[in-house]
Amino acid sequence: MTRLHLPSGTTHGLDFLIPDNWSADQALAVIELLDDLRERICTHYQVALHELQREQRDPPVNAHLNDIDDPF
Repeated sequence: MTRLHLPSGTTHGLDFLIPDNWSADQALAVIELLDDLRERICTHYQVALHELQREQRDPPVNAHLNDIDDPF
């Protein structure tokens, strides 16, 4: 079984099984629901999400100071 590369980076946990007998209409309905949910979450938490993503991508401002031995 191949592992999916999920946007969250999750590599373990419970598998979420999607029935293989969904119609295209059912699959589209789920995608639209997820798109709507994403839009509402992003609208509500826009600033907080942006700050969190920036923190996760950027190293701490004083990260280089931790690598220097302080003789004092």
